[in-house]
Amino acid sequence: MNLTQTTILLVFAFLAVFAESALSGFRTFLGAQPDLLPALMVYAALCLDIWTVTALAVLGGVGFDTLSANQLGASILPLLLVGILIFARRDLILRSLPFAQCVLGGAACAIVPALTLVLLLNEGSQPLLGWGSLWQWLVMIVVGAAVTPGLFMFFEWCNQALGYPPAKEFSFRPDREILRDRNK
Repeated sequence: MNLTQTTILLVFAFLAVFAESALSGFRTFLGAQPDLLPALMVYAALCLDIWTVTALAVLGGVGFDTLSANQLGASILPLLLVGILIFARRDLILRSLPFAQCVLGGAACAIVPALTLVLLLNEGSQPLLGWGSLWQWLVMIVVGAAVTPGLFMFFEWCNQALGYPPAKEFSFRPDREILRDRNK
């Protein structure tokens, strides 16, 4: 695991949470604000280690809850649950296929708000619910599914630009001497 990848992911999560709260153009245009944290969790669970998944869930969830009307910590458990479920089965998932990335991104963007709503309702909060909530949920699913392959491409580009290339192993050592005498 590379510390650079973790740092870039957490900085991107911070910027995504800030942009969701500060920029209202998409919210005005479609009437819903998409959440990029579940899509980032899909990337972290498929490509990074469990500590990065946990750090993203805690720091991203606290940042999201701080800038929203949620109770502090309400988004941590749903993000962590989605991250652990994907991380546990990542060997079986075709992570390099954009279709699989879209499906996982859409599923994560559907599950995280639903679980957050269940947690908020169980703790006695009174969130605003109506038919508009269904529209917002559908917009979040579609945008999350569409954005997830782009996040994979962006982080792969960052990894290639800022990381070291893998060392190539040769079958012959350069210090090996080859004898070419027929008499021996």
